[in-house]
Amino acid sequence: MSFLQLSGKTFLICGIANRKSVAYHIGQVLEAEGATVIYSTRTPERREQLLKLLPGRSILVCDVQQDRQIVALADEVGRLLPAGGRLSGLVHSLAFANYQNFSGQFHEVNRADFLQAVDISCYSLIALANALKECFAEDAGVVTISISSTQMAAESYGYMAPAKAALDSTITFLAKSFSRISKVRFNAVGAGLLKTNSSAGIPNYLDNYLYAEQATLRKAALTTEEVANVAAFLLSPRSSGINAQTIITDAGMGKNYFDARIVQATTQQVWPRADTSPL
Repeated sequence: MSFLQLSGKTFLICGIANRKSVAYHIGQVLEAEGATVIYSTRTPERREQLLKLLPGRSILVCDVQQDRQIVALADEVGRLLPAGGRLSGLVHSLAFANYQNFSGQFHEVNRADFLQAVDISCYSLIALANALKECFAEDAGVVTISISSTQMAAESYGYMAPAKAALDSTITFLAKSFSRISKVRFNAVGAGLLKTNSSAGIPNYLDNYLYAEQATLRKAALTTEEVANVAAFLLSPRSSGINAQTIITDAGMGKNYFDARIVQATTQQVWPRADTSPL
């Protein structure tokens, strides 16, 4: 028997877009472990593309900004489950921010864009969990994809970090709320910087990604597969003692800001001094 004990279980993954998606990689890990995966994507057009990437899979359409589509998704998932079967877990891999109207100054973000980011990136988890509550196995696992730190003011990330901070708080409230009716667990993977199509839309992301790679303890970037592995573990019965947590997965980046090579490169480039005496 596999360590993760996922064989024969059924999971729903929301937010798959393409081969580079975190959602896609999580699905690959789950399927390799013998699980059945139901996928959800935002538009019918994207569904047609994904059917070529994932032939034979159940790929549903759900725009999480539409309540009726979330309800319809839950109904479809219920019909896809085997007789008497339950959903063993949900992956929420959904985030969006409209940077087209963003000046780069946080205090200038407009209300509509900020609320849309929170709606898609955070509230959608609440709505999906509520709609699917009758489908969940009593001990199901719910995992969302967050970021490694919501306390840093990463300027290029704009107003997405506050939305992710709301997401991190939301998992604790969902875990508490669901504890009154089931043993469903809610956790997040706090991922470091990844190379995905979605991240490519973030202003100056490449520079931040290259910096993050050098800031890791191993001097090698975090991979999407590594994030997927943590998510699969959190979905599995092996993580039964973990609930209402954000598991930081950043290859040590968050503990290595004062890496000697980065400090030296920065001070020599920005503040060159002939005088090397102590300040």
